[in-house]
Amino acid sequence: MNALSSLVVVLLLAGVAWVGGALALLRPVFGLAVPGLAAGIFLVGVATRVVGWARTPVPFRIPTTCGQQRSLPWIKASWIECPWTRSGVVVRMALEVLLFRSLFRNTRGAITTEPVAQGHGTPAAAPEGFPRAARLVYGEQKWLWLAALAFHWSFLVVLLRHLRFFLEPAPALVGVLAAVDGFFQVGAPVVYAADIALLAALGYLLVRRSSDPQVRYLSLFQDYFALHLLLGLVATGVLMRYYVRPDIVAIKQLTLGLVTFAPVVPAHVSPLFFVHLFLLSVLLAYFPFSKLMHMAGVFLSPTRNLANTSRMRRHVNPWNPPVKVHTYEEWEDEFRDKLEAAGLPVERE
Repeated sequence: MNALSSLVVVLLLAGVAWVGGALALLRPVFGLAVPGLAAGIFLVGVATRVVGWARTPVPFRIPTTCGQQRSLPWIKASWIECPWTRSGVVVRMALEVLLFRSLFRNTRGAITTEPVAQGHGTPAAAPEGFPRAARLVYGEQKWLWLAALAFHWSFLVVLLRHLRFFLEPAPALVGVLAAVDGFFQVGAPVVYAADIALLAALGYLLVRRSSDPQVRYLSLFQDYFALHLLLGLVATGVLMRYYVRPDIVAIKQLTLGLVTFAPVVPAHVSPLFFVHLFLLSVLLAYFPFSKLMHMAGVFLSPTRNLANTSRMRRHVNPWNPPVKVHTYEEWEDEFRDKLEAAGLPVERE
């Protein structure tokens, strides 16, 4: 139901945008007002959440550790998996942000039943009714890591390619990136590798969330909504790129007007472009209030951006109220006669 209801919502949004793009009276609303409002919500929302995270005190060192902590000189420590220096934290964060290192180590657990060995061993094919025991088995699960990596990097490439619609003249980097992305040209227009990888990655993520019983049980409406929204955004972009050829000059005139605060709504723009723009606007407005904020949150996570120095120096919680402590010396003075009567050693005579 969550998957179906989110798909229906995205289709309704696309239908509303199509009607708005087809009616001349509503084109300024869907071409100027909605994108401007969505951009404002995105900037204010992201800034508010980032500032809120940055102002949250972190009194303890709680980094996630995946290796040997630094302690005695003769014990080899892992300076990336359990960093104790700033350089180690930087390398660890770079591997996490750019290559999803923690997701690469993801494993899948499953309970299997195996025949119990008896007598001279366990037969290769145990007959029905043979004693069996449950066993927890872990296996590699690299497809999720590969799909997530392909999605994020492809999405970044597509965003950078779109800079030609917002900058005049377009940076040389955009041309170089487009040439590399379309290296296996098979015709006209050029087929971009990032487009194919983006659709394949989103398709895999949606199929995995829908078909895996455990993942489906944990999935909420907003999980499917983000995937369907991204799929709709990418699908409309691919349709305009390879099948429905809109007026690129008019589209660039509209987008340049948005970023230069000189709004213009050309008359000859396909309604499909307004669907694409409206889904992007919904994504921008939804972004600060969704799980997609992990894009900024990963940099402010104390489990990632702190060095593990809990054995090197004492970290005192600044929130602790002052308390009167009872030292060992005071305890020994208090019970000295009883300790000496019992023949127990004392540190001070």
